[in-house]
Formats: sequence, C-alpha cells, structure tokens
Amino acid sequence: MVTTPQAPTPQAVHPVYVIGGGPGGLAVAAALRARGVRAVVLEKSDAVGASWRAHYDRLHLHTTRRLSALPGLRMPRSFGRWVSRADVVRYLEAYAEKHELEIVTGVEVHRIERTGTDWLLHATGGRLLTGRAVVVATGYNHTPRLPDWPGLDAYREQDGRLVHARGYRNPEPYAGKDVLVVGAGNTGAEIAADLAGGGAARVRLAVRTAPHIVRRSTLGWPAQRSGILVRRLPVALVDRMGTLATRFATPDLTAHGLPRPDRGLATRQREGAVPVQDVGLIDAVRTGKVEVVAAVKAFEGEEVVLADGSRIAPDAVVAATGYRRALEPLLGHLGVLDANGLPVARGARSPREAPGLYFTGFTNPISGMLRELARDAERIARRIAASNA
Repeated sequence: MVTTPQAPTPQAVHPVYVIGGGPGGLAVAAALRARGVRAVVLEKSDAVGASWRAHYDRLHLHTTRRLSALPGLRMPRSFGRWVSRADVVRYLEAYAEKHELEIVTGVEVHRIERTGTDWLLHATGGRLLTGRAVVVATGYNHTPRLPDWPGLDAYREQDGRLVHARGYRNPEPYAGKDVLVVGAGNTGAEIAADLAGGGAARVRLAVRTAPHIVRRSTLGWPAQRSGILVRRLPVALVDRMGTLATRFATPDLTAHGLPRPDRGLATRQREGAVPVQDVGLIDAVRTGKVEVVAAVKAFEGEEVVLADGSRIAPDAVVAATGYRRALEPLLGHLGVLDANGLPVARGARSPREAPGLYFTGFTNPISGMLRELARDAERIARRIAASNA
C-alpha cells in the first residue's frame, strides 16, 4: 500500500523515515503528519499490522479498548471492551487511511548509517534512502526465539512436531493429540487454555519460573488501570501490594504444580516478565485440563526430557519461548544497543551517539503496550518537529 505523499515543508528536504508499519510506527507517522512533518513508513510485509495478522485467532487485547487507541482515532465501541486480534488489524487499516499516511510496503531496511546530519537507509532492491530523522518501530516481538535445547534440531525434523507460538493459529490441527506447551507467559498460558478447550486430548504446560497470574478484570476494574497507577511507585511497595492483591483475587495453584512466585510482581516486571492475565488458565489448571510439568531440558529421539528427570512423548510441542528484537544487523554498529540488544535510549530521547534516531515499542510495560506507544508517538513527534532534526 502506498498513499499519496504529503508535500514537504521548505525546511524539510528529506522526510522522517519510520521503520515498521505496526501500531507504534503508524502512531508516530500520524503524530508527525499532524505537526506538518512528512513521515514515510517503510513496512517489509505487504500490509500494515503484519505481526497482528500472524497472531493466533483467539487473541484479544489484555488492555481495554479505551486505553488502547492510538492518537487521533478512537476504537469503535462495537469492538467491545477486550478487542479481538482481527479488530485490531481492522483498526490499524482504518487508522492509516484516516490519517492519509504515506506507507510503502514490501520494503525492508537492512542497515542504517549516519551521513552528515542526515541518515542513510539501505533497503530492499539496493535502495538508498536519506532521512532527516529515523524512528525504529520494528517491535518488541520481532524474531521468534527458541532456547538452545540439546537435540532440538533433530526433534524439529520429525514432521513438524515442534512449532514456535508464532506458527500457532487455533486448536483444530491438534484435535485428539497430546500437546506440550512450553512457556508460561501470556502467550503460552492462553494457547494452553485454547488447546484445552479446543479438543486436544491432553495438554501439558512446561513451566521454568512460576508466573504472577492476575485477573484481567476484578469487579469491573481492569488490571491495566492498576498497572498505570502503580508503574511509578517503588518496586518494593508494588511487590507487597501485588502479593496482597494476588492472594485476594487468585487461588493458590501450588497443589496443581503452579506455586506462587518467590519474587515480587514489580521485581519480575523489571526483569522483563509481565504478569499473566488470566483468560482461562486458572480454571483449566484447577480442573486438570492443563497439567503443569517441569521445564524442558532436552530432546532425545521422540521424547522430551524435563528438568525433574522425567520424560514425556507428546504428539506436538508449541514453544511459547519469546522473541528477540533482532536490531543488531540494522544498527548494531552504531553503539546504540545495550548488552541485551535493546536500545539504550527510547521514546523522545535519542542516543547520545546518534542524534535524530528514535525508538518506540521496545519495552513491555505493565500499563499496556498500545497506551505507551500512543504516548511515545506524541513525544517523539514533538521532539522532531521542535528540533527540525
């Protein structure tokens, strides 16, 4: 999709390039356009919202519709309180159209370099694009990651028995099968519940670290609003509050193999692990429809070896083991990434070594990803418009 470009202002010979046509990239482009700054979105797939199109069918936002809208367009009330994956895609398409965004699809940026006061982008087909500023919005969940389990490669060769969660869409292919889901984050928890209710003969969930589990909504109060209220409080205080709230709102699943975490909610969030919002896992574990087992240690032949020494032979394995940001090929040479491959500066702050380079969407906030993307977009646009970067 390519929309009609906005005429550049006299002081902006080169546009601002936004890499990534997901919600973060579209929000920044819209906020820049509202300030008279030409922004060109470069999206490597053939449509906006590519990652949302690839998510599993059951997925709904864990954040409310009202707190998930991007700048300049509310989500329709008809979407309901918890917006479905398909409606998020429809919303992003409508957002790009309403704001008349300039989007070029089928173009992937491979490398970014500084050239004088501008930026040079090396893109698909040998393109060399010059921008006055660059906003990287390629996403927190970019490249599927699998742990380096012994025997993994040989196991994966067995007729596609193992897939990353990115390849899971719905439980239909798993009807009547024994399935192991690896990883107890939000994705793994929801896929396990989906399989349990969708006809799988047996569902086991391999857990390495017990997650914090919270109700998506308690007496009408969404967990997201609690996350917004506490996000700037001291970690120790939030840990104590979280422990009390969890004991009140969620049952103890220790007898079912899922004990309460030994580290606080805010402490775990600082380590990159957001709470699991319950959309069926608690009931599935309590009723035995999902069995909790130890973490995966290795693969041997057709068996999966678990950390407690036991062995199981599931028909299929779904690995909800997370993603890498995969920013190193794009800009690792610029010295703007930390030891974990994350940008050293985000939002409206550029890295000291790279003025005019901005990042959005590289945190996993307890207050809601879409809400923070919307706030980031306004801040980044104000900074670029004010600096004439």
